[in-house]
Amino acid sequence: MSWLSSLKSVFSPAQEVKEDEIQTVLQNYVLPNSENALKDRISQVNVQGRILQLTINTYPQEKDYLQQIHDELADALEKCGIQELNLHIIQQKHAAHGEAGHSCSSQPKAENNSKLPPVMDASPKAEEDPNNPPIQKAAPQQRDVAPHPRIQNVILVSSGKGGVGKSTTTVNLALALQKLGLKVGVLDADIYGPSIPTMLGNAGLTPQIENEHFVPLDAYGMAVISIGHLIGANNTPVAWRGPKATGALMQLFNQTLWPDLDVLVIDMPPGTGDIQLTLAQRIPVTGAVIVTTPQNVALMDAVKGIELFNKVNIPVLGVIENMSTHICSNCGYEEQIFGIGGGDQLSEQYHIPLLGRLPLDAKIREHADNGQPSVVVQDDAAESYMNIAETVLEQMKKLPQRQRDDKRIF
Repeated sequence: MSWLSSLKSVFSPAQEVKEDEIQTVLQNYVLPNSENALKDRISQVNVQGRILQLTINTYPQEKDYLQQIHDELADALEKCGIQELNLHIIQQKHAAHGEAGHSCSSQPKAENNSKLPPVMDASPKAEEDPNNPPIQKAAPQQRDVAPHPRIQNVILVSSGKGGVGKSTTTVNLALALQKLGLKVGVLDADIYGPSIPTMLGNAGLTPQIENEHFVPLDAYGMAVISIGHLIGANNTPVAWRGPKATGALMQLFNQTLWPDLDVLVIDMPPGTGDIQLTLAQRIPVTGAVIVTTPQNVALMDAVKGIELFNKVNIPVLGVIENMSTHICSNCGYEEQIFGIGGGDQLSEQYHIPLLGRLPLDAKIREHADNGQPSVVVQDDAAESYMNIAETVLEQMKKLPQRQRDDKRIF
């Protein structure tokens, strides 16, 4: 079994990397200004989707060649399906006895058919020089991400913490945008807690596969895909580490036969972890919508989300203050259970619009649980969602518009 066999795609509709060719590149590469093979220096190899993590041992006199090694390998591996190479350098303190000049190996040259080392979980035992940190290719920026051939705009609905009504907001915002005349799709990126299938009434359904791509399910005329559609309806938990979860997300985005869409609304998982960074670096995002409650704890986490989007150059379209007030269904008494003015505080601090306020209303929850969101049943909250959608659309129109990449097939 090859060293890549356990690192294939999370799903099986398409093979993302050419394992034999990757192995050949790494086995045959000769270090610059020497006759030594790279394979004698490799201590760890790890593939995460289309990203290759490669750890090699070097010596101080070789530091001038590290960038050349990275660039030459990156070019060769790109032809094998690898989009990003992260080269980690473990610098030995001294060259081995008898090594001179720029020789790049302290070991006898191995035969060309020797095998690369297996992927290891343990860190290499060699001492890492703190003065020479690992060399890594710069992370992709939004301006470098190619547009999708069939999706004009991508909106992220995000929150710093769970339980603030992000998924409920996602489905109602998507439905409201559709009512404004846009062609809308929904991608459930909340890998660990997918709730979009339940809220849109198609839980338990499984997408068909056509030409090794998922065919999105229909929900009220929108194209929808979620990890929840792929793991069955038995509430099986998704116990995946970051690389596997982000790989699954990228496949849902890239290997789904999306129709022509004006907007794809993505329901994000809470927090600022691997999935958020992956979306920021590898998916062409138009802007983000932040959902929070007025509570101080929620606001603190929402700030982290805004700061993350600012750092990766994703515009924040605005903030939605959810559960802003509660009106008792028996006596009509209005109470701000989670505090007052949280949304205004974020809006003023970051100079972003307050898109709207939504009440803590049992009807919103009941309708979402039944797969008939507020915008569908036209309850009291529907008008608020429509106003929010209109403001989001106005904000989007102020931003430079990406053109669909007609040269891409998928």
